[in-house]
Amino acid sequence: MFLQERIVVVTGAGRGLGRAFADACAAAGAATIIVADINAEWGAAAAADLKKAGADAVFLPVDLGDPVSVEAFGAELGRRYGHVDGLVNNAAIATGIGGKTFEEIDIATWDRVMAVNVRGTWLMVKALAPLLRKSRLGGRIVNLASDTALWGAPRLLHYVSSKGAIISMTRSLARELGPDRIAVNAIAPGLVLVEATEYVPEERKRLYVEGRAMARSQMPEDVVGAVVYLLSDGAGFVTGQLLPVNGGFVFN
Repeated sequence: MFLQERIVVVTGAGRGLGRAFADACAAAGAATIIVADINAEWGAAAAADLKKAGADAVFLPVDLGDPVSVEAFGAELGRRYGHVDGLVNNAAIATGIGGKTFEEIDIATWDRVMAVNVRGTWLMVKALAPLLRKSRLGGRIVNLASDTALWGAPRLLHYVSSKGAIISMTRSLARELGPDRIAVNAIAPGLVLVEATEYVPEERKRLYVEGRAMARSQMPEDVVGAVVYLLSDGAGFVTGQLLPVNGGFVFN
């Protein structure tokens, strides 16, 4: 029961990796799981399923691309709970944007990816920092980077750049929030087989499988253990770190 008594927020928890993180937090004994998602149908369904499984779960909508929405989300959490113990910054734009060279990416798409993946992560940390500071257990932030930023995946420059920014942001936030006993870390998954990656060409999927030290497809259950650990008491003195979780496709 690594997360006993902890209130944990997971963004993008309506489906895919975010849903897997929420389920894993419940299995690890989290006191309350806040399912945060822009899609009300997915978010409400995820929270309902968690409740059926015996967890205390609540869905709250949030749009990371809208600063007003993020601020309102933080205010609502404060009114309801007064504090937060963990934040998993999972939500990001990843689906359907790959395959274009750096010369083919349009400015609107670039700006949208940066607004959600980078600015949205910063704003979420900013909105929840006052609540994380009130955690008597010690606050935890886990940011979702990507191993694409470690090996320089081609035809995906906007996404790769956004995840490189997340890595740098993690290190800087760790120093700023360290005095408040808030640990900030990031994980860098490889290509995980979820709904958001169904569009990825088979050639890229084979590249990952064949290039891994553990030569198989990566599933959500391969990633969740690292996040649960970084949210737990055992990771209280681990901060500013990047943990690749990709079966050995790249080594940090």
